[in-house]
Amino acid sequence: MPNAIVWFRNDLRLRDNPALDAALRAGLTPIPVYIHAPHEEGDWVPGAASDAWRHRSLHALDTDLRVRGSQLHVFRGNSSRILQMLLAETNAKAIFWNRRYEPFIQQRDADIKRDLRALGIRAESFNGSLLFEPWELQTKTGDPFRVFAPFWRAARAQWRLAPVTEAPHRFPASTAGPSSIGIDALGLAPRVRWDSGFWTEFTPGEAGAQRALKIFADDAAVSLYRSARDIPSVRGTSKLSPHLHFGEISPARIVHELERTGAGAALDVEAYVRELGWREFAHHVLHHFPHTPQRNFNPRFDRFAWAEASMQALRAWQQGRTGVPIVDAGLRELWTAGWMHNRVRMIVASFLTKNLRLHWLHGARWFWETLVDADLANNSLGWQWVAGTGVDAAPYFRVFNPILQARKFDPEGNYIARWVPELAEAPSAARIEPWRHKAAPLPGADPYPRQPMVDLLASRERAIAAFSACSHRPATNEHLSR
Repeated sequence: MPNAIVWFRNDLRLRDNPALDAALRAGLTPIPVYIHAPHEEGDWVPGAASDAWRHRSLHALDTDLRVRGSQLHVFRGNSSRILQMLLAETNAKAIFWNRRYEPFIQQRDADIKRDLRALGIRAESFNGSLLFEPWELQTKTGDPFRVFAPFWRAARAQWRLAPVTEAPHRFPASTAGPSSIGIDALGLAPRVRWDSGFWTEFTPGEAGAQRALKIFADDAAVSLYRSARDIPSVRGTSKLSPHLHFGEISPARIVHELERTGAGAALDVEAYVRELGWREFAHHVLHHFPHTPQRNFNPRFDRFAWAEASMQALRAWQQGRTGVPIVDAGLRELWTAGWMHNRVRMIVASFLTKNLRLHWLHGARWFWETLVDADLANNSLGWQWVAGTGVDAAPYFRVFNPILQARKFDPEGNYIARWVPELAEAPSAARIEPWRHKAAPLPGADPYPRQPMVDLLASRERAIAAFSACSHRPATNEHLSR
């Protein structure tokens, strides 16, 4: 059988893999290839937490391939040159891959496809990560959506869930064995094991993704999703976000599996699928407005009076030493687990952009470096949403009150107690607002800050005044009307 290169990227799975399926349907022998080329990702080179995850996920994919008589061929360098070298070395007749949607990657892939086809090589790409292509949905006037609700109505009106496919039991035998480097040679795994806390909750790879989905679907977690998803002290969410980002599971398979849970959980399943819709919306926005990872979507805020970036203030926020327990709990969870509960992400983002009035890019960069599910589309949309500068953004006058948020979603302070051990033995109310109580710190522990680093009420009022001044100025930049 003639050969085909299957170029793996952020689609590190064998089930529901359109590029792999296309090679097999064409009667070609797949040569699985991974090319490490972070320098081709523009300003958003993957962070350390992402690298740690990718290291394990690549090993998991290679193991799955070897069980089936194949293996992952790993390279590092210029993607175009390596692919052309592999064509000559393997005598492959085609190259298949699943699309990525980051602006730099889209342009690179378009150039590669053009060059390969000019050489007479069959080069095809597929949608392997989204329910809808980012360009498929549009308003009645043919414009991209800027608000989630009508976007989701349009998605539901055009709903067509892709079928799922199983992994091949055995790969066709191939005599082609391109020389490659080992996964470990990529240097993705940290030398100092600061990532050890990640793996108590997560198992990278396709099997880990399937287990996470099974826990969510079969252990009644999904049937409590609407009531539990905002409670950070319980496992009320699926924790599938890193598996989705690295393509270890497809969104279509998640929906298929959850829809089998029965009518009793239908409303909860719909609520969860709507959250998948936000992921779709994020990619829609990134595709149509590729400047949003770096610049405000709404140019009215280009003149916003951000506070001067104090490294001391930024480090206190990053290290979970702000003196606001729910904020500090979230940031310590992030550092230890490589993940943060979504409700808490909004709280810590609001504190940075509104109470500290630091530019949202400072937070976006920190999340990018430390989250195992760091995704350019989601990260950009989320930070601009909270900051009030993006599409469908929270109104500028919406400032998350971290005390009220903690009282509502962590009323006993259980989440705080887990991640801020200095307050673990304090009464519930003192865990939330320790400065209003005389709770002694734990013996031997670093003393918790006596006061929040900023006055919450005064900083809120200053932020609202500054945002209000910007929001009423006329826009001058053309990208507002795109």
